[in-house]
Amino acid sequence: MGVILQDQVALVTGASRGIGRGIALQLGEAGATVYITGRRPELSDNFGLGLPSLEYVAKEITNRGGRGIALYVDHSNMTEVKFLFEKIKEEQDGRLDILVNNVYNSLGKATEMVGKPFFDHDPSFWDSINDVGLRNHYYCAVYASRMMVERRRGLIVNVGSLGGLKYVFNVAYGAGKEALARMSTDMAVELNPYNVCVVTLIPGPVKTETSLRKNVEDFMKEDTEEYVKGESTEFTGKALARLAMDPGRLKKSGKTLFTEDLAQKYDFTDRIGMEPQNIRSVRTILGTMGKPEVAKFISPKIKLPKWVIWQSVNRF
Repeated sequence: MGVILQDQVALVTGASRGIGRGIALQLGEAGATVYITGRRPELSDNFGLGLPSLEYVAKEITNRGGRGIALYVDHSNMTEVKFLFEKIKEEQDGRLDILVNNVYNSLGKATEMVGKPFFDHDPSFWDSINDVGLRNHYYCAVYASRMMVERRRGLIVNVGSLGGLKYVFNVAYGAGKEALARMSTDMAVELNPYNVCVVTLIPGPVKTETSLRKNVEDFMKEDTEEYVKGESTEFTGKALARLAMDPGRLKKSGKTLFTEDLAQKYDFTDRIGMEPQNIRSVRTILGTMGKPEVAKFISPKIKLPKWVIWQSVNRF
């Protein structure tokens, strides 16, 4: 891929593992200086699982050709969040080219609550889901935009989810993810005049370190697994890095983008040598609906138009 982003400064929140780590590594491979944030290991829900540390990921970024800078930040503490951006501004002479709002506090809690209606949760469950996954993203976007607007360039990527399009896990999760996509759209209206692009990026099913450790695949039906080929975390990273390199990216500002669509546009495949199924693929959809006998006759290249997805979530 080369070091096309060698003069650029990026911030990826929640990058000690999973999608955030994959994004940070690919930005580093493209030559960027990448600030990464995460909670201290002892405060993590996955403490003791032997997952990579934030410092280890920073070293990986540097080894890939970029410059990794690890900072421990509690993204539920807005004082710490503000200090993070002040530090970047001071160290980089007011420059921040890329913000990736990826950090998410309670995905474990969200999945644990599957099957329980919202009225059986304590109302504070909303805050545990959306305090970091939505409120923090807004704060980060505000602080990042101030630097980007001044320089008349920048890219803000909010990592979304299919949960913003259809019911997934629970009400709090879905409402937060849809609000995040709406935030991207509305911010684009106000940032486009300053050449700052804002998008929502939705990965397909992702094989993260945590999901592999916990054997999430065991929850998938055997007859549907063939049709949901989980992408690696660096596949999302490749999509984002290619978008960052695109001089015409402002045309996409305000939109919700899918990683597989960007792979097709920018002509790249997954790091593990496989092309993940597009979540708009008719074959994938039929397979996950439990109709493998029909899906096997459909080419994976046949996709639902985006307007069909829009119609499926339209409330009017």
